[in-house]
Amino acid sequence: MRSFDPLGALERLIQHDVEFAIIGGLAARLRGSPTVTDDLDICHSTAEANLTRLASSLSSMHAILRGAEDVALPLGARLLRQSHNLAFSTDFGSLDCLAQPPGIAGHAQLLRNADSIEIDGVRIMIASFDDLMAMKRAAGRPKDLIELEVLGALRDELEAGRLRETR
Repeated sequence: MRSFDPLGALERLIQHDVEFAIIGGLAARLRGSPTVTDDLDICHSTAEANLTRLASSLSSMHAILRGAEDVALPLGARLLRQSHNLAFSTDFGSLDCLAQPPGIAGHAQLLRNADSIEIDGVRIMIASFDDLMAMKRAAGRPKDLIELEVLGALRDELEAGRLRETR
C-alpha cells in the first residue's frame, strides 16, 4: 500500500464510471473541517452495473480486504453485493466502500442532499453537512462526536454568512 493519495483513488473510481459520493473525514475536510484523515470513505450505488464497475476499479487499484490480507477473496460484484460495507488497502491508501453507512438510508439519500464539487478538474459528489452529521452521530465513536461538533459549528457559520465553503 502506498501513502494516502485520495485524488488518485478518486480518479480511478471516475475512470471506471463508479457512482459514489464522498463521505467521512475527507468530506468533512472538503467542507472546511480542520480534522486530518488518512482514508477515503465513499458511499456507492448498489445497482448491479455499478457494483461491477466498482469491483473493476478496486481491482485496478490492487485492493485487498483490510484485516484479511492473507485470505484470497474474489473481488467482484458478488462480494460487494453480499457485504455492504468493506474496508480496503489499495495502491492509493485506505479506501472504505460503504453501501449502507450508519445514520443514512444509502446512496440515493446522499445524492438527494449532496453537492457537486470540482477537485483538480474532476467533478465529484460530496455528502451534505446534515448527512455527514447524521453519519457521525450514528457512528458514535469519540472522534465522530468531536467531528460532529466541528461540522455543526461550520454549518452554523455558513448559514450565518460568516464563512464561505471551500469549493
